[in-house]
Amino acid sequence: MWKNNRRFQQSAATEVAEKAITRREVLEYAAIGAGAAATAGLAVPRAKAAPHYLRGLGDYRQLNLVNHRTAEKLNVVYYVDGEYIPEAIDEVSFLMRDWRRNEVMPIDTRTLDLVAAMSKKLDVSEPFQVVSGYRSPSTNDMLRSKGRGVAKNSFHTRGMAVDVALQSRSVGKIYSAAMSCRVGGVGRYTRNHFVHVDCGPPRTWGK
Repeated sequence: MWKNNRRFQQSAATEVAEKAITRREVLEYAAIGAGAAATAGLAVPRAKAAPHYLRGLGDYRQLNLVNHRTAEKLNVVYYVDGEYIPEAIDEVSFLMRDWRRNEVMPIDTRTLDLVAAMSKKLDVSEPFQVVSGYRSPSTNDMLRSKGRGVAKNSFHTRGMAVDVALQSRSVGKIYSAAMSCRVGGVGRYTRNHFVHVDCGPPRTWGK
């Protein structure tokens, strides 16, 4: 499916068109969908209770990202009214692909939610730099062979982890925002200027 995606035929340095959307537009679309379902006599699914770290994000969740390696940008709403938007998840997964091999893995929505929550806590408007998203097993093995402190069974190879950075916030502040979510793995890489987050078991490392 991914190899037939038109974006694989574009240069890796081509900028992805931004998909910004206002809160009013999101709520209008959600209202239209709910109204149509009610008119047709269909049950409108209720949103599940959000995890504690997502409370306060409102009726929709948005990600503003830039790929550190390819310079591709994406500003997209990926969750509205209790539902994830498949097309938006596809766009995020493409931006977070293994750029070395041009391979894509769907990124776990729990990881995306962590990044959205961190953005809210840090109160930033600039995009998160994606230093590393999905890594194929081949890429992961290559990085391990170069002694870069890469885990053998890295959550990156399962689409469950992302390394992020911000120009306007220190590694320490990003790390603190991630830690305040109290979920998943959080690694601090001060020397390399990024923070690792994943939706695996709770644990911390780095300095």
